[in-house]
Amino acid sequence: MKYIVFILLTWLSLNQVGQDLYACKNAKISLFSSAPLEDIQASTNTGTSVYNAATGDLAFSVNIRSFKFPKSLMQEHFNENYMDSDKYPRATFKGKVNEKADVSKNGTYPVTATGDLTVHGVTQTRTIPGTITVNNGTLSMTSEFMVKCVDHKIDIPTLVFKHIAETIKMNVSATYTPAK
Repeated sequence: MKYIVFILLTWLSLNQVGQDLYACKNAKISLFSSAPLEDIQASTNTGTSVYNAATGDLAFSVNIRSFKFPKSLMQEHFNENYMDSDKYPRATFKGKVNEKADVSKNGTYPVTATGDLTVHGVTQTRTIPGTITVNNGTLSMTSEFMVKCVDHKIDIPTLVFKHIAETIKMNVSATYTPAK
């Protein structure tokens, strides 16, 4: 985990050494799939992220196996049958926030981030909507977006297609502290 944060910090700091860097080691990421026979949901609070407020550079990383499901069988199927978590252990986003948020004063800023979303070993360029909130020196980001399984070559067998939706809703929430 520390290794991933180190890599993210190093990547972002190449553009600007130590200035306006923010890190989050416990981003909450949840997924939800609504299907005719059963809703599927899972969450983790172990996502890592680094944000450079000066350049807009943003990086997220999450261990796929860290997602917890209400039913252990769902978790097993998710990791072994769909996400191939041993082969593709992480999902990542590396890009740039398109709008400038003033991190020196309180406010809520609607933003978009454009970059590469890698899930299941497949990278797609995406523009993802979100919000940056600054409150008394605390910086947080939230986002809700959809991921199509087919875009990341996640196969859903026809035998279970009524159990799993073709599109998964993702929610991300991260609170940042200044990186030293």
